[in-house]
Amino acid sequence: MGEVAVRTRVMPESTDVDLNTLKEGIKAVVPSYARLHAMEEMPIAFGLKALIVVTIQGDKVGTDDTEKAFAAVPGVESVEVEEVGLL
Repeated sequence: MGEVAVRTRVMPESTDVDLNTLKEGIKAVVPSYARLHAMEEMPIAFGLKALIVVTIQGDKVGTDDTEKAFAAVPGVESVEVEEVGLL
């Protein structure tokens, strides 16, 4: 089986959440079977920005563990997988 790219939108709780701290927290909880490929800020509205996180997964099927890990980071309001694609 090939590798899978997973694009995830991570929404902070508010505009007061420090995105640099949030980025470090997400980097720290990426599961061992995945690797962080990219992370960028995406403006949403009224100063609120989401983090778009792209991870590359190997043999592990599913995104549940990654979603739960990201959701457990302090300051995260919601986590949504936007796209999954085979590399």
